Amino acid sequence: MNQPLVLIRPRCEHPETARRLSEVLAYALEGSAVSTIETAAALHPLKGKKILFAVMVGETGINLEYFAMLQWMREHPGCLEGSVGGVLVDGASELYTKSIGSELVFTANLAGCTFPGRPLVEGTGSLGNFTILARTMETDRFGAYLRSARELVERVCGFSQPRFERPKLLAVHASSHKTSNTLALWRRVREQIGDRCEISEFNLRNGEISDCSGCPYTMCLHFGEQGGCFYGGVMVDEVFPAIRQANALVMLCPNYNDALSANLTAFINRLTALFRQVRFYDKALFAIAVSGYSGNDIIAKQLICALNMNKTFYLPARFSMLETANSAGDACKLPGIDQRIACFSQQLAAFCDQ
Repeated sequence: MNQPLVLIRPRCEHPETARRLSEVLAYALEGSAVSTIETAAALHPLKGKKILFAVMVGETGINLEYFAMLQWMREHPGCLEGSVGGVLVDGASELYTKSIGSELVFTANLAGCTFPGRPLVEGTGSLGNFTILARTMETDRFGAYLRSARELVERVCGFSQPRFERPKLLAVHASSHKTSNTLALWRRVREQIGDRCEISEFNLRNGEISDCSGCPYTMCLHFGEQGGCFYGGVMVDEVFPAIRQANALVMLCPNYNDALSANLTAFINRLTALFRQVRFYDKALFAIAVSGYSGNDIIAKQLICALNMNKTFYLPARFSMLETANSAGDACKLPGIDQRIACFSQQLAAFCDQ
């Protein structure tokens, strides 16, 4: 490890409840040089650092010092520029750990922090979320928790963004070219990227993508190891090969009832079969999300949970462009939109030029 790890551990109101987290951190950070920040008042710009966020939440899911830190990061844009982060959340109940983790990744990413694939390790009150992993690791649930935390530290400290001679971007959508604000913004972004990379698009709108029906694990594993899926079709014939070849995935997501559209959700679910054979740690995730009213942050966090935390795509700094526009054509007329398009295009261009 070339530089000390920064441990951001919001102080807990009831220290006795944080004993398990302390034990996990002692194991995960053994042999590491660490500097620790425990209060929002002690926060300062952390640029180009390796950071582990470790949050303890009680039965209520509330840690007041954590929320003060969240506020500080939102008030200081760019405070984590060039840093790489991971998140460990320890809970006293079965609730809140994932929502705390996704909220933290979303906020830190907006502040300039990159997250490798699977940046979250969460310990629910019972550690029931480690039941299957413990069986795989041939240990108990707490042992799986300890090892997962150490592996997270290794991922964060060892992460460097992959470099490609001519990156391949795959944009996925399920929208109408004539009326979609999301596609209108993407066209503007694509124009500004120019020929820095090879760009392909896949339209899921024609309904050829059926959703995952939840095959038994062994069946999904069997077909996945052969590079396919029981349900076959265009997903296997066209989408899987495109994902394999792509260096970055660009998700173009209108907000449907504060959720991803059915076709985009089916696309993500069907990736599970490919994921049985191939991990996506070396592939970046970008997104454009447009809401008619509000809720863009909900869409961004759904993508973080599904594709970054679950399917292992890594999350470059400021991975998403989030806008609000209702009627067709409104998105490209928003105040300041040209500057925001330019900023997001620069993020993609930086990925292509690195």
